[in-house]
Amino acid sequence: MNKPESAITLQDMGHIEKIHFVGIGGTGMSGIAEVLLNLGFKISGSDQTISVVTERLIELGAVISFEHKAANVECADVVVVSSAIDSDNIEIKTAQLNRIPVIPRAEMLAELMRFRYGIAIAGTHGKTTTTSLIANMMAEGHLDPTFVIGGRLNSSGANAKLGSGHYLVAEADESDASFLHLQPMIAVVTNIDRDHMETYEGNYQRLQEAFVEFLSHLPFYGLAVVCVDDPGVALLLPKITKPYRTYGLTIGADVCATKIRQCGLQTTCQVQRWGDHGALNVTLNMPGLHNLLNALAAIVVATHLNISDQAITESLKTFTGVARRFQINQEFSFQNEMVTLVDDYGHHPREIEATLGSLKQAWPKRRAIIIFQPHRYSRTRDLFEDFVRVLSSVDILILLEVYSAGEDVIAGADGRALVQAIRARGQVNPVFVEDRNDLLDILEGLIQPKDVVLTLGAGSVSKIAAELSDALPERMSAMKTAAEEWS
Repeated sequence: MNKPESAITLQDMGHIEKIHFVGIGGTGMSGIAEVLLNLGFKISGSDQTISVVTERLIELGAVISFEHKAANVECADVVVVSSAIDSDNIEIKTAQLNRIPVIPRAEMLAELMRFRYGIAIAGTHGKTTTTSLIANMMAEGHLDPTFVIGGRLNSSGANAKLGSGHYLVAEADESDASFLHLQPMIAVVTNIDRDHMETYEGNYQRLQEAFVEFLSHLPFYGLAVVCVDDPGVALLLPKITKPYRTYGLTIGADVCATKIRQCGLQTTCQVQRWGDHGALNVTLNMPGLHNLLNALAAIVVATHLNISDQAITESLKTFTGVARRFQINQEFSFQNEMVTLVDDYGHHPREIEATLGSLKQAWPKRRAIIIFQPHRYSRTRDLFEDFVRVLSSVDILILLEVYSAGEDVIAGADGRALVQAIRARGQVNPVFVEDRNDLLDILEGLIQPKDVVLTLGAGSVSKIAAELSDALPERMSAMKTAAEEWS
């Protein structure tokens, strides 16, 4: 049911006017900072790296230092901290010494959500795409939501927007259990998988309990939206005490996809909905059943909010995706055939498996070269056998060293160990690239006409993907020219 419009004002947070973000360049941090800037707050921040994100915030009026120092927080009314920042950071210590409140990112997000009709999307995988689909659907339905997303929308180039409507759509992060700060009106759970287990002391039951607690924060008139296909989510159903709707490919779900047809980059289906809501004929211009499930979650939310059927189907048909989610970066001609470069954020075995499935759907007869950078030694250790199994199924595999994300090296969980285990399996002979500067030369010797090159990972591989998009077409063209001259 549509709510009347309202807006957050400066007075809603009392005397707070100047807000400082430590680690402002992070995806989640920058989105909140952008919304607060557009609300009229004075925003400052610090980060170690200049990026497109920090440049955008500076253009919007933020004052950003690329050095952590005490002076950065002297005038702040509150300091917002990314979970990636160490507690002994000089800015945090200075704020505490000066009795300036220091809060986690999720607490500030919760404060924004407190003034609006909050829709929070949680789950190990698919949060960013699902959040984006919901925001896009609501915009098509003229609800003009505020949104904070963990990736850049391809349509706008932004990961956040201040809307004029009453709604706030945001990702709910379980990685550090910070989603427990949120008290939304609608809560989506896409799936529950073993990841970030250090937060839950390696105990899957504790992870499950955290999701139960997250859903318990809903009011009795709220709504939980859960994927019944996911085994982890299915275990939650008897424990959910608030109203809920299910979605999935399982017959009997409140929202269920039938007559599914996957062809190239497009998926079509018929969606059956609960009660007297009519069926929808859906076209989604993204490959993969995982993306179809994300779309079904959005359909549940939109149907609950009485968004028109036309707005739902049109928003799905025109949705252009999110940066680094099966993003086609480049296509170029090589020996009269096309070579395609694709980049994806997938860094968990289940995500990689889904992305490889999308690759086969999109280009079933083309050979794929996979360039994978593992993310975190702890994840590589905890999911080692799953990584080995999934990566052993590819055509050609290039493995980069683990992106540490600040972790210490763990013996037996580095890139070389992964290569050795995959090679021992005997299905694929991976190439280990210790120095990223060697990657172009290696690819030059591997690429054949019609190949698809897929970069995968959550670390610096995104920069490598951008570099390849710029350099590889020229390199392959030069190789072709040299070969022609030789002949």
